[in-house]
Amino acid sequence: MALIIELPEALAKRLREEARKLDVGPELLAIELLAEALNPGSKDRAEAYWSAAEHMLKKAEEELAKGGLRQASEKIWGAAALAVKALAHEREGRRLTSHGELWGYVSDLASETGDEELGRLWRSATSMHVNFYEGWAPGDEVRRGSGGR
Repeated sequence: MALIIELPEALAKRLREEARKLDVGPELLAIELLAEALNPGSKDRAEAYWSAAEHMLKKAEEELAKGGLRQASEKIWGAAALAVKALAHEREGRRLTSHGELWGYVSDLASETGDEELGRLWRSATSMHVNFYEGWAPGDEVRRGSGGR
């Protein structure tokens, strides 16, 4: 069950401003801040990232059902980013904090495993992040980006 938290306007404004600086949505920033507070040596952080990724994917599906292609796109990208963060933490105890680190991790992982599909899927997810800002992707492409048909 999701928890909805209402923030005072001043805090909500600050969260949006900080998220904009980092080129992420406010929901993704809030998840990241909570994950930072968890014990870095435990599996809690990886589990929090994975749970948040699943939540973001559900939210993407809800946005798609409403026709909110840009919001769905951002949530698809957020889910992918959180899944990569979960994997990095689970495998190496590593915390990825930037788009560049996400790209590098996926690239290294694809090279290490020989799985070229991983890189293709990451590029697809990243195109959803771009679509959030540009709004050029048609609905069927956003649905494919979420794993839907």
